[in-house]
Amino acid sequence: MTTTTDILARPHRFEPATAPGRPPLLLLHGTGGDETDLLPLGRTLAPEAALLSPRGSVLENGMPRFFRRLREGVFDEADLARRTDELAEFIAAARAEYGLAAPVAVGFSNGANIAAALLLRHPGVLAGGVLLRAMRPFAAAPAPARSGTPVLLLSGAMDPIVPAANSEGLATDLERVGARVTRQVLPASHGLTQSDLRITAEWLAAEAQAFSGSSTET
Repeated sequence: MTTTTDILARPHRFEPATAPGRPPLLLLHGTGGDETDLLPLGRTLAPEAALLSPRGSVLENGMPRFFRRLREGVFDEADLARRTDELAEFIAAARAEYGLAAPVAVGFSNGANIAAALLLRHPGVLAGGVLLRAMRPFAAAPAPARSGTPVLLLSGAMDPIVPAANSEGLATDLERVGARVTRQVLPASHGLTQSDLRITAEWLAAEAQAFSGSSTET
């Protein structure tokens, strides 16, 4: 039987909030990152918020990822579903351990993909999501649901990894499960830009009231 102690043994970093009323951020790194990778980004976006940053539990050529892929752009969906369920369990355990409200996920690339999978597979686990250079995690369209979760999806017009049609399909999938999606295509490649940071910070501030309304969901 898996215990809370077992779940929280997953490598992660937690930094408590320094002011009340700020939604915590769940930071989800890209391929080759770890639990420290997005902490500076989290501090920049929400300086007073609690930060929760887990490490991906899959290795690809020694690089941490959140789930397996068969090749670039082709995911092992069975492993993705299992790892998404594990991450949902981790979030629940961390919320209980650290006294957190429902977090807002901020994911980049592979981390954005599993954040999208969480939004699709476990509506209500996240108070919101920032998906930076995300792809559709599942080929099959999800079953309709009602979540109302705000999601920011930022794509790069010159991204060689994420085709525009794929990003558009993800927005459609999220809307099918009831998410309120804001999608912008930036004049960028796969890497992040100052525009990503500015737009994300502005969006987090604008959606603060919506996040607080989700803080009691489990």
